[in-house]
Amino acid sequence: MIAVLTRDLKLAIRSGGGFGLGLAFFLLIAVLTPLAVGAQSDLHARMAPGILWLGALLSCLLSLDRIFALDYEDGSLELLATSPVPMEGLVAMKSLAHWIVTGLPLTLLAPVLGIILALPAEGYFWLVVSLALGTPALSLIGAFGAALTVGLKRGGLLLSLLVLPLYVPTLIFGAEAVRAGTSGQPATTALMFLAAISAGSAALLPFASAYALRINLR
Repeated sequence: MIAVLTRDLKLAIRSGGGFGLGLAFFLLIAVLTPLAVGAQSDLHARMAPGILWLGALLSCLLSLDRIFALDYEDGSLELLATSPVPMEGLVAMKSLAHWIVTGLPLTLLAPVLGIILALPAEGYFWLVVSLALGTPALSLIGAFGAALTVGLKRGGLLLSLLVLPLYVPTLIFGAEAVRAGTSGQPATTALMFLAAISAGSAALLPFASAYALRINLR
């Protein structure tokens, strides 16, 4: 399984599809939002938690169709399905690779973009913590959607329609954690919900994704 993780990381970095595109999109959202709203720093500060979390969510969404699609097109997915590696482990490694090249860089870049959006200094810690806890769920849920739509024509649009509603709880609790931490209120409840979503996704979705892949490969 480590070989699968290493292979996916190398492919993602070489192609740049997940790493560079997601970061560029995240940067564009943070830069263009103040230009659209106007020079109102107070308004930017209030909107920053939601904008940063929404930008991270949409940036993760950009590269979801690449999790299984490329392997499906060149036949590698069928070979991996017949290998000794359990399909559930394969899904977990691919989800981890997606998080490393998308969720982790977005988490590290978010405080820099918070400066552009005038995020109060009290919110930077909570922003990083919430993204670190919540973005693994985005990758796992996205892998589930990618497994359902692999091999379908124009599957990217269907993937977005399937995944976005499932992303809503993570978005709500992630933005709420940053908002509460910024205003000096307890953010532990929202963070606990984020951690529970990620833990539940890690426990259940690899099995559901593996089942969907087996059906699509028949």
